[in-house]
Amino acid sequence: MAAQTPVCDFGWKARDFDLPGVDGRRHSLASARGPNGLLVMFICNHCPYVKAVIDRIVRDCRELAGHGVGAIAIMSNDPAEYPEDSFDNMKKVAAAHAFPFPYVWDETQDVARTYGAACTPDFFGFNRELELQYRGRLDASGRNPAPPDARRELFEAMVGIARTGKGPADQTPSIGCSIRWRHGH
Repeated sequence: MAAQTPVCDFGWKARDFDLPGVDGRRHSLASARGPNGLLVMFICNHCPYVKAVIDRIVRDCRELAGHGVGAIAIMSNDPAEYPEDSFDNMKKVAAAHAFPFPYVWDETQDVARTYGAACTPDFFGFNRELELQYRGRLDASGRNPAPPDARRELFEAMVGIARTGKGPADQTPSIGCSIRWRHGH
């Protein structure tokens, strides 16, 4: 079922985490952040919304690194329900797309709950003080990629945040598959 992200809660402080990555290391806010900001993304392997834009996410994060913005991708779905979202498959997806950012597993789903993640993909753009400034979509893509000339909303917002510390006032919510919560939550 498709879900939308809520409106950006400007100034919300990023919460720390310590999660295992597909690279065999553990990753935290401190290890992921760049000098000018951090993009925290909740994605997964099976979601058609993520598959539609994964190459654009990789492109944008590569370019954002040049602006001093770090990035990390968190997978919080329950692989018991979606075997495609298993840790082994996370490794395969990260390798196939040459992720330039850590891809980490939120096995307990505590990080997704703490952040209020709603769907995949869900983007949280923080400034250098780790204050939330962007909670919008990547671009106009849905289950299919938007035209190649679509405005790069997330990229433009994060470049502005890197430069000024402030995100755009107008943001379009991201849309995607609801986070797959474990039964009993």
